[in-house]
Amino acid sequence: MTLKKESSVFLPIDADAQGGTLGAEHLTPHQIVALLDKYIIGQKEAKKSVAIALRNRLRRQNVGEELRDEIMPNNIIMIGPTGVGKTEIARRLAKLAKAPFVKVEASKFTEVGYVGRDVESMIRDLVDQSVAMVRSEKSEEVREKAAAHVEERIIDILLPPVAGSAEDDIQEALIEGDEGSSSSFEPKDESLEVNRRSREKMLQRLREGKLEDRQIEMDVSGDSSGGMMQIFGPMGQMEEIGGIMQDLMNGLPRKSKKRRVTIADARRILEQEEVQKLIDMDTVVKEAIIKVEQSGIVFIDEIDKIAAPTTGGGAKGPDVSREGVQRDLLPIVEGSNVATKHGMVKTDHVLFIASGAFHVAKPSDLIPELQGRFPIRVELKSLTEEDFYLILTQPRNALIKQYRALMGTEGVDLQFTDGSIREIARTAAVVNESVENIGARRLHTIMTNLLEELMFDIPENMSKGKVLIDEEMVKAKLNHVASDRDLSQYIL
Repeated sequence: MTLKKESSVFLPIDADAQGGTLGAEHLTPHQIVALLDKYIIGQKEAKKSVAIALRNRLRRQNVGEELRDEIMPNNIIMIGPTGVGKTEIARRLAKLAKAPFVKVEASKFTEVGYVGRDVESMIRDLVDQSVAMVRSEKSEEVREKAAAHVEERIIDILLPPVAGSAEDDIQEALIEGDEGSSSSFEPKDESLEVNRRSREKMLQRLREGKLEDRQIEMDVSGDSSGGMMQIFGPMGQMEEIGGIMQDLMNGLPRKSKKRRVTIADARRILEQEEVQKLIDMDTVVKEAIIKVEQSGIVFIDEIDKIAAPTTGGGAKGPDVSREGVQRDLLPIVEGSNVATKHGMVKTDHVLFIASGAFHVAKPSDLIPELQGRFPIRVELKSLTEEDFYLILTQPRNALIKQYRALMGTEGVDLQFTDGSIREIARTAAVVNESVENIGARRLHTIMTNLLEELMFDIPENMSKGKVLIDEEMVKAKLNHVASDRDLSQYIL
């Protein structure tokens, strides 16, 4: 385990993708890069830029109030071909920061007045994501209390309490003023004591898991709205109207119906109901909005698709709304108030990360005002054969590990020699050069092509045991793909 020094305190960097034992507020830029390295190969410059951006969030929180609101985030634009890790870097960064994160494609937005989604919908999506995140966190906090309530409700269904309990009789005696009698009070009906002991025994069996498969009849609430409501219209605001109408429908009383379910299923259904009762949604929404405003991350992919090339006649044609989309993006990225169904949200300190391949257009083809909103530019490099080899072997979610885990579920021990992995990497690099460079995504199609017959024959035509993939097998299976340009076009 490597140790990094920060303010005379040594912090371990061997944490998982969620920030591990370290809170996001304790991660240094070096530690952030080290954690990203576990899932993404190469692209050191891009990792360094996003690590600094994330650390600056913490630095800003520690600045005095007179300057805190003046410090704007340094938005980043990542330039590079598809499949080199642009989206993955942003997604992993959001997981490290435990921050609300939304990925959108710039090409699906249109200028106000055209049919399509308006750019403000990305902030509404971000707020919805944040509300779901905070609700999940609050649910975990009340899970134990909700479980106790669920046990009581299940016991009431299995063995209803006898009306007029002994406790009620005691309270009645106290109200009448005979305080001394409460210490020696005995239930009038012996059945009350029997019921109490029976319920205690039933509760013990329930906690031991001995009743999970037993069926009970219970009231289950149904959907009052009869499904999701969609409102179609020419403006993106119709999405907001549809969301409001859906909330109104959800607020109506729901019809309940009798159902027979196992106690295991009943526990899940009742737990959802109890958790919902214990959560204060006003607090959830308030915290969610703060989370969006202070640590939200928006990843705008394919931003090059809304950039009009200055040469080749690309600025003409049906895509007349592209520059309008850029101008609509300006106030959102710079900082403005966006109306959502949960209230107004300020975007001043939301971090925007844009990316694009820029094969046809160039970053300079974006309107100057939008270029100024993305001051940090990072160019991601194309992946080499050595990069492919590392991608196949090093990350925690490496493809080799994924396929071994899949085959392991069938009792097959799938093994790859080092030579076979290098041959797979070489083939992927050759096909990317000769056909179309789609980066690391090429490895998925190469691996599928290599293991297609094996995965088809398991389990019927192949017994459990060890399967070794060597270099010769890879060459025999993939050489014709790499050498035949026309054939290789079919495994994009």
